[in-house]
Amino acid sequence: MTEIQDADTPVTGAGQAGQAQSSVSTVHRLRSVLAIRPFRRLWLVTYLCSVGDWLSLLALTGLVSTMMKSYEWQSFALPLVVLTQLLPGILFAPIGGVLADKFDRRKVMVVCDVLRGSLFISIALVGSPIWLFVANFLVGCCAMLWIPAKESAVPNLLRRPDQVESANQLGLVMTYGISTISGFGLYSLISGIPGYLNLQGGNLEFTVATIAVVINGLLYFTSAALVATRLPELSGRISANRKKDEDKPGFVAMFREGLKFAGKTPLVRGLLIGMIGAFAAAGVVIGTAKLYALSLLGGASTFGLLFVAVFLGLAVGMATAPRLAQRLAYNRLFGVTIVLAGISLALVALAPHLWIALLTVALVGACAGVAFLTGLTIVGSQVQDDMRGRTVALIQTLLKVVLFGASGGAPLLLTLLQKRQVSVFGHPMEVDASRPVMLGGAVIAIVLGLVAYRQMDDRREERVLSSLFAAIRGRRHTKGMLIAVEGDTREDTSVQARRLAAALRAEGLDVLLAADPEHDERRLRTMLSSAELAGVRAQALVAAAVRADVVERQVRPALEEGSVVVMERYVDSPLAHFTATSSLEHQELEGLVDWATGRLRPDLTILLDRPVADGKRIGPEHHWRVQRLLSEMAASDPDRYVVVEADGDADEVADRVRSAVVPLLATRKRAVPEAAV
Repeated sequence: MTEIQDADTPVTGAGQAGQAQSSVSTVHRLRSVLAIRPFRRLWLVTYLCSVGDWLSLLALTGLVSTMMKSYEWQSFALPLVVLTQLLPGILFAPIGGVLADKFDRRKVMVVCDVLRGSLFISIALVGSPIWLFVANFLVGCCAMLWIPAKESAVPNLLRRPDQVESANQLGLVMTYGISTISGFGLYSLISGIPGYLNLQGGNLEFTVATIAVVINGLLYFTSAALVATRLPELSGRISANRKKDEDKPGFVAMFREGLKFAGKTPLVRGLLIGMIGAFAAAGVVIGTAKLYALSLLGGASTFGLLFVAVFLGLAVGMATAPRLAQRLAYNRLFGVTIVLAGISLALVALAPHLWIALLTVALVGACAGVAFLTGLTIVGSQVQDDMRGRTVALIQTLLKVVLFGASGGAPLLLTLLQKRQVSVFGHPMEVDASRPVMLGGAVIAIVLGLVAYRQMDDRREERVLSSLFAAIRGRRHTKGMLIAVEGDTREDTSVQARRLAAALRAEGLDVLLAADPEHDERRLRTMLSSAELAGVRAQALVAAAVRADVVERQVRPALEEGSVVVMERYVDSPLAHFTATSSLEHQELEGLVDWATGRLRPDLTILLDRPVADGKRIGPEHHWRVQRLLSEMAASDPDRYVVVEADGDADEVADRVRSAVVPLLATRKRAVPEAAV
């Protein structure tokens, strides 16, 4: 419990002072993910490979520039390097998805890293511009085989599905933030070697570029060594069938199976449709950005400011996505943010001044950041493990194909449309061709975002606008508040739930003490007397059915009336017990509970933390496992948990619980005074 509380502090939790600040909760979530050793090591591997990717962009460009003396060829150095890295994504990403689902992902990653390192070393040894482009193309092919294996393995390293979003945040920060700075900074250091040592004469530029390429290869060799020796967990699978590689269908059959799965699964189908809309709009922006900057009567500085604005928006969107996802389901949030991105892009096209353009471009970036992170989280948490690699590969293919087509097609449209003069109230006005092309991209994003929303929305009885406004304002969907009392033993939770309800009534609140769902199990067993309930799955289904009944009959009506509902052992304790005593996967059980409760989660969870030696009616090993699972749940969502020491008699523990909860309720009531409106 060291991540949640100090040893001398009886009551802790991120919600201790009311609604925790976003930065604090984010730090807690990210720290809980980084505390997982296999993920932390994979994060380091991601750093090495991402630095290699960014370093190769500059190193190969510098090397080919020194090989080709012609000014014209030097001007094409960067575009050719980028192109030879982009093409493999179109051709090899689907193959990478099948490999990730069919073979050991760790072995796939090791082989790809060894090949990438060898190819970069060969570029330095051969010294031919033709081989440079061929090898760079092959490096891109290896990357397209490596990425699906790595991305599809990440969720298997985590402890809970709700940690996927934090893991994706860390991955994006590493890939596009820390690694970018490191790669470009490393190239600057290598390029400055002649100046540092005051070296002159000879072909120093060629030598320095060659050194950068060799270092690039060594980075991939280091990554391969780490994956091979320090990350055996990457070979693990989470699959209902758990088929061996030799029992799986052939390569072509698996490829067809992946396409069939994407076509028949509404969630994945909507995800891919939405991604097409997002990538098409992004490609249009890339293809028109230069002329759009000129239409604002700016030049290179305006062009740079627009890119700064969009990347700042992306960062803000990725940072705020977890907050929005707490109040709006991922399946809805994805489509909604793509539609909002399309609307924002339309505002960009109509912006008359630079400052309006910067604000709307930043808004486009923010919506894109939320959508991108949400899409990755959906793949990691809701797509089954044996299909995840092919789903990631499909997204990678769409990314390359749609971006390539849209960014290449936009200049053609600009050439066809040209600048036009229109008359507004008798005054001539020049309309740049970038404006209607951007509007076209906005329409595509809006239409496909709406289609994606309809495909993925599994809660169509709720109005999306009210849900969206609630998410933006930070308000709950219901008027009341649900407080869960969780712990390892039923005796503790039962006593403390009753005493907490009494304490809240003494504060003048309307309180409902909901019964422990397990108390109604006898009634349900009578109704299902003809069923065989000896198996663990049958017992889990019974427990889920009883919870669904209690939630519908008692909890939801009380919440809608504005009451405070106190419920013991609502979700977390049963989940921990079932996980600790059975062979069922935690993800399976959590999905069942989400379905049974309609994803109704507590506003506040009191976790009674008792040392292993004080376990009651259960063996100490089982108690330790359950307590560890509950601690991990609290660590993954510190905003919602308050951890209370359960040592001492019932009166002492009740005082600690009351001291933690009553100030929180008062603070949250002041923070959202209109929550009951």
